[in-house]
Amino acid sequence: MITFKTNLAAAVTVALTLGASAVMAEDWDMPMAYSATNFHSEMGVVFADKVREYTDGGINITVHPGGSLFKGGEIKRAIQTGQVPIGERFMSAHANEAPLLGWDNLPFVATTYEDNEKLWQAAKESVNAQLSDLNLVALYTCPWPGQGFYFKKEVNSSADTQGVKFRSYNTATATFAEALGMVPVQVEAAELSQALATGVAEAFISSGSTGYDRKVWEQLSYYYKVNAWLPRNYVMVNKGVWDGLDDATKAGIQKAADETGAACAAKSEELANWYFEQLEANGMTVTDASPEFLAELKAIGEKMTADWLATTGDAGQAILDAYHKM
Repeated sequence: MITFKTNLAAAVTVALTLGASAVMAEDWDMPMAYSATNFHSEMGVVFADKVREYTDGGINITVHPGGSLFKGGEIKRAIQTGQVPIGERFMSAHANEAPLLGWDNLPFVATTYEDNEKLWQAAKESVNAQLSDLNLVALYTCPWPGQGFYFKKEVNSSADTQGVKFRSYNTATATFAEALGMVPVQVEAAELSQALATGVAEAFISSGSTGYDRKVWEQLSYYYKVNAWLPRNYVMVNKGVWDGLDDATKAGIQKAADETGAACAAKSEELANWYFEQLEANGMTVTDASPEFLAELKAIGEKMTADWLATTGDAGQAILDAYHKM
């Protein structure tokens, strides 16, 4: 016989269940360094939507693009220290702290999307171990298009680059600048337009994406397609936060990450030539580097790879050996 007391008990059980679900739901802020219209940031929103779906609303991620919550250089530390649980940064930005994380900035080692993916697979295990030591877990990575040089003037060799103020974004780009007689200046992507407009920077190396996003044709005239490397951004989560999640939530987040990482890489490849077209449409000269300039860059690249191996030792050599066997 169903009684009022039975119905009341059932209602209380439902209420408690719903209340428990509400308590378990978590709101995560996710800082990203690039503009809302950049494909990395757009994919961050896709990832957040997938996480919400695959965790049944258990994890609700709010994306903060353009360095609006934390500037690019502050994001990793904010995650490490628990100020936010999750965020995105380009991996090689941390190579000065952990040289192994510069695996994706080895000039002319992996210059296609296919080879870049092979290099990531070769590096993945060691990189994840390094990130764990930094209290971080990588959820997904996504490559930028190949890196080339932006200049105000025509450049045919290092004779044309002496004294140029060069925006650098990590150790590798600063090394390139110095080897070419330029003066490296640390500038975040969100501040690049202002730096170019005020003369703080006069040139930089990046993909067509950054030039398009920051409308650099307003200050610069030349883009040289060098395709030196395809750096990777990665979405990372605080290791303590990750370890505290139940298995079902982890599985949902990782499913979202795997799908988003694949979609982001495909989007990057799809956009690579489109960015060049947009730079040209806005008045820039987009061309291959001269043979002399390219030869100089490759010589610098060989030394940079040798220096990286000297710093990372057996771990770095194991990555390259595994890559070359693929």
